[in-house]
Amino acid sequence: MTAVAPARIQFHHGSLVIPAGAVHSTPLGYDRDSVPIGAPLPLAASAELVHSLSGCGEIVVAFEGKLGDSLLALSGVRAVLDWLRLRSVRVAVRAVGPYAGLIARTGLITQPQASAPSGWRAVIGDRTGVEAHGSETAVSLVLDPAAPPCWSSDGRTHPDLPARHYLALERRLGIRLPGTAPFAPTLATGPNNLVEELRSVGWLGGLTIAAITATSWPERKDYTAQRFIALAEHIAEAQQAQARLLLIGGNPGHGLRVTAEAPRRHVQALHIDGMPADGLVDLFPHCHLIVGNDTGLTHLAAMARGGQDRGGPPVIGLYARHSHSKWRTGLSHHHAVATNLSDRMHQGDLCPVRDAIAPNSDVHMDAFPPAALAQVGLELLNEVGR
Repeated sequence: MTAVAPARIQFHHGSLVIPAGAVHSTPLGYDRDSVPIGAPLPLAASAELVHSLSGCGEIVVAFEGKLGDSLLALSGVRAVLDWLRLRSVRVAVRAVGPYAGLIARTGLITQPQASAPSGWRAVIGDRTGVEAHGSETAVSLVLDPAAPPCWSSDGRTHPDLPARHYLALERRLGIRLPGTAPFAPTLATGPNNLVEELRSVGWLGGLTIAAITATSWPERKDYTAQRFIALAEHIAEAQQAQARLLLIGGNPGHGLRVTAEAPRRHVQALHIDGMPADGLVDLFPHCHLIVGNDTGLTHLAAMARGGQDRGGPPVIGLYARHSHSKWRTGLSHHHAVATNLSDRMHQGDLCPVRDAIAPNSDVHMDAFPPAALAQVGLELLNEVGR
C-alpha cells in the first residue's frame, strides 16, 4: 500500500481581500463603489420582480432546510428589505418555520400591523420553505446556495454566500442598495439560563474555548472531540493556563444534555449536546475562541454578536473538501483553515459534490494536526488581546 502524504493546510484570515483575478468569478456588471446608493444600475431590472414586490403588504421569511444554508441566505432577505425601504414601500415582515426565533434576532423582522396588511404577500426562503408557505402569493424568491456565482467588482471578489445572495438580488432589483461587505446580518444576544448557570460554577471564567463537534457529514467533516481536546491542551499549555473546553454537539433528539469528561492536565471538557441554536447564540460570545467543523453551528457562532465592536470572539472553520471562502459569513472574525482541495474549490468556484470532485487522496479531517491548529488559535487570541 502506498502511503498518502498529508494534505497541506493553510490559514485564511477573515479580513483578507481577494483580488478579482485570483479566483474564477463573474463580473457584477458595474463598479459598485461609483454608483450612489439608491441610483439605478446600468443593468435592466427584472420588471416582473419589481412590479410584484412593489405591491406587497407582507413578506414571509420561510427557511426549513439546513441551518447553515439558511443563515448564509439571510442576506438575501436583507437585500429585499433594503430595496423596499429605498422605495418607501411599507411592509410587515414575519418569519415562520424552525428558524423563526433566530431570524427575529437579526432585526430584519418588523411586527405586523394590527389590521391585515394591504397588498399581496411575498415569500422568501429556501425551496422547502417556499413550497410550504408560498400558496396564494404574488411572488416567491428561492435563495438556493448553488445559484449565485462568485461576483467581482471594483477589483475584488465577493465569494462568501451572504455577498453572493445580496448582490444577485441587487442586480435583479436594478438599484444600488446600501449594504456593504460584510453582507451577513448578525444575531442579537440576550440572557440565558444555562449561560448563567455555567458562569456561576466557573465554566465561563478564565480561558474558554468552544469546539463545534456537530456536522451533517460525520464520515468526512467531523474533527472529533478527541482532536478538539488535544487542540485545547496545546493552547492551554502554551498560555500556561487551565482551559475550559465546551464541546458543542448538534443532536436535539434527546433534549439538552450536559456531561463533563475527566479533566486533563490543562483542560476541563464539557459536552453540551442538543442545546437549541438560539441558546447557543447567547453562549458563544462568552468564549475566547471558537473552532468548528464546516457546519451551520460554526456559521451561527460567527454571527452571534458580542465582544469588541460586537464582533464576537475569533471563529475558525475547518474546511477539508468545500470552498473555504464560499461557506463562510464574510465577517472579519470568521477565519478558515483549509486543505489544498478546499483551496482549489475556492479558486475555481467549484463544489466537490455538484462537480463530482472526490479524489482518493483526500484525507478529510486527518489533514489538520491539533498542534498546527493550536498555533493558529494562539495567534488569533494574541491578535484580539493587542
